[in-house]
Amino acid sequence: MGEHSATHINAPNSFHGDGISIDEYSAQSLVVPAVVIDICKQATENPDYLLTVADILTWEAEFGTIKPDCIVLLYTYWQHKWLDKNAFLNQDADGNIHFPGFSGKATEFLITERKIAGVGIDTHGVDSGQDNNFTTNSLILAKPRIVLENLTNLDQLPPQGATLVIGILRLRGGSGSPAAVMAFF
Repeated sequence: MGEHSATHINAPNSFHGDGISIDEYSAQSLVVPAVVIDICKQATENPDYLLTVADILTWEAEFGTIKPDCIVLLYTYWQHKWLDKNAFLNQDADGNIHFPGFSGKATEFLITERKIAGVGIDTHGVDSGQDNNFTTNSLILAKPRIVLENLTNLDQLPPQGATLVIGILRLRGGSGSPAAVMAFF
């Protein structure tokens, strides 16, 4: 199993040469409050859908402002495609993959205006399949924050009020690790 297999966490050194590796995360940084933003409807209508600042503000109007040092989880319904490789990868005839993610503007807003601890998603990447620059990964991991990918059971979490405990393998110099993610609420 590779560092970036199944449910996993990306470390800053996977995108930034001077970033910390997975073994340098403190245990405290891997216990974080979480919020869940549901974009299932949008992602069903458009598999390349990107979370917008407007989506965040709409969520906040209902559930309250996202607090600093929490992780923002994006529920896209993609977790239900896991057992069907073709549906999960959603590759077109040219080999391009299509799945939803965070927009660069939404990510910048979450970092600068909400001071989040990280992001997570139920697809195989926080950057959409069409983002070859890996904008969200690059922005989030510019500091020792959290990026979780291939999450599941996000539909079972409340929009706010959960705490995640993220178990990792402390791979020396590793750019990521498979992760066991537990939620308490």
